[in-house]
Amino acid sequence: MYRTPFDKGYVQVYTGDGKGKTTAAIGLALRAAGAGMHVFIAQFVKSGRYSEIEALERFSDLIVCRQYGRGCWIKGEPSDEDAMAAKGALKEIREIIQSGYYELVILDEANIATYFELFSVDALLDLIDVKPERVELVFTGRRADPRLIERADLVTDMREIKHYYQQGVLARHGIES
Repeated sequence: MYRTPFDKGYVQVYTGDGKGKTTAAIGLALRAAGAGMHVFIAQFVKSGRYSEIEALERFSDLIVCRQYGRGCWIKGEPSDEDAMAAKGALKEIREIIQSGYYELVILDEANIATYFELFSVDALLDLIDVKPERVELVFTGRRADPRLIERADLVTDMREIKHYYQQGVLARHGIES
């Protein structure tokens, strides 16, 4: 196990309907990489070549980002195959967390994955239970389960006050995608 710059890793949750949950988590990943820490980012629901994926690949010696989504179905319903893929990913992520190699592990869109029942919130709570003391664990996504919020050490609720999307502005390359 690698020595981290802190003695205790905490559990963080970034949730809410406002923009910036993934962005905050990736900012944390960059800060950790800047300190020489190893970072693992698991993205649920999402798949594709978002700009942040392109940027993170430049730090591949310290940051690994893996997408476990099978396509964006947020406006529809997930399939049984989506749920199977997500549950399989959790097994891999559990091993990654327990290894202690990565000092920071981010589960991007894990909250929305539990909301859509790709896996249970109990599975996320189990990851908290098995994480080594010095691993920082971050969960992002709207609709965080109250039990996860209760177990977390830091919770940020990003609240939308105003968004240009409401005026027809679509996701812009380099800003939202």
